[in-house]
Amino acid sequence: MSQQEIQQELYVDQYTLGLVGPDQEWAGTVADGGTIETYTPPACWGPMITPEFRGGHEVTRPIRVEGAEVGDAVALHIRDVEVTSMATSTGSMTEREDAFGDDPFVDRRCPECGTDWPETTLEGTGEDAVRCDECGADASPFGFEYGYTVAFDDDHAVGVTLDEDAAHEVAEDAHEVMDIPENSRQHPIVAFEPDEMPGTLGRLRPFIGNVGTTPPITMPDSHNAGDFGQYLIGAEHDYGLESEADLEDRTDGHMDIPQVRAGATLICPVAVDGAGVYVGDLHANQGDGELSLHTTDVTGTVRMDVEVIEGLELDGPILLPNEEDLPFISKPYSDEEREAGRELADEHGVDLADDMGPIQVIGSGATVNDATQNAFDRAGELLDMSEGEVRSRCTFTGGVQIGRLPGVVQLDMLAPLSVLEDRGIAHLVCEQYGL
Repeated sequence: MSQQEIQQELYVDQYTLGLVGPDQEWAGTVADGGTIETYTPPACWGPMITPEFRGGHEVTRPIRVEGAEVGDAVALHIRDVEVTSMATSTGSMTEREDAFGDDPFVDRRCPECGTDWPETTLEGTGEDAVRCDECGADASPFGFEYGYTVAFDDDHAVGVTLDEDAAHEVAEDAHEVMDIPENSRQHPIVAFEPDEMPGTLGRLRPFIGNVGTTPPITMPDSHNAGDFGQYLIGAEHDYGLESEADLEDRTDGHMDIPQVRAGATLICPVAVDGAGVYVGDLHANQGDGELSLHTTDVTGTVRMDVEVIEGLELDGPILLPNEEDLPFISKPYSDEEREAGRELADEHGVDLADDMGPIQVIGSGATVNDATQNAFDRAGELLDMSEGEVRSRCTFTGGVQIGRLPGVVQLDMLAPLSVLEDRGIAHLVCEQYGL
């Protein structure tokens, strides 16, 4: 990666072939305090059915942030997420065992001629439409176990699932309907024309499923998390890891947390000089847990401001969601609550500790329990607290939410602002919540 001219506003419409890591070409350099705007293609299903991808997503090339060095952190202030797709398809998946080696997201091969990561052409519609350029065989590693196609209203406020005829009509205009960017290399998933549970209405609220900073090792972009990353351990393909310890190099960009949306701030570790911010995996909506492992992948634009936090060494992200997205127990105190607290504290002769602000520490692991333990460890290190204190504060003023099954969580708590001030992020919390 070579350094480039520093820009106050940087527009990115170039993407990787499913990988993140220090060997990926920079998209450009943005100033500390500058703005990034990305035109982001769908992730998950499109790259999943396109065998030349080395990972399960198509994310932007990494963006260098001026002054960001290893051991710092970068705050991403998400200003806007706008969906440009008119429809998408999703559902639960099946795997074609003869179309991959260890991992269907990573080491693909043509099931007929055996070509590794074959280039393919989309011929017609349906689940057999992805054809190997070498031999013409159906080469997609994935199909639908249960799938559906969703059309969006003009305001992207609601979506409705389509029947067989309507899904076929969308499939015939797949690239345009999904607004696949010119520089994208994926096949549009609506070409598979799934048509189950027609007529179902859903609410939409877009968010970013995979956003963060570049890890110090090259890895499949969808596996930059403690749960999906488990499939790299012991794998014999080019991106296999020897042990769980090697997976600690992840930066947990692939979170699938629906609260990572416009108005939120995400604080990310800097594991390579320049940070290497990347953006991908936009979703039109998702319930907590992403229970199908996939949801409504869409093309869209993301606009966010960047800020370097010097000397804040993190193992994983910290999320400051919109106040309306916080659980009741971990919202900032109202004036009425503070006054009632002071009266109660005076009655019992104790000093009131109400100078606190909400944070969510992200944890990931093989299971939800492992991810929660990971979040306990990260929170303890961040706040210099014992695990007992972390657990107690999260029980009394917070909790745990599931971003994705099997193993991404948000650990909520109201943290002392004096501690956050020492870590250099109190100003971010105060700005986010008007404290």
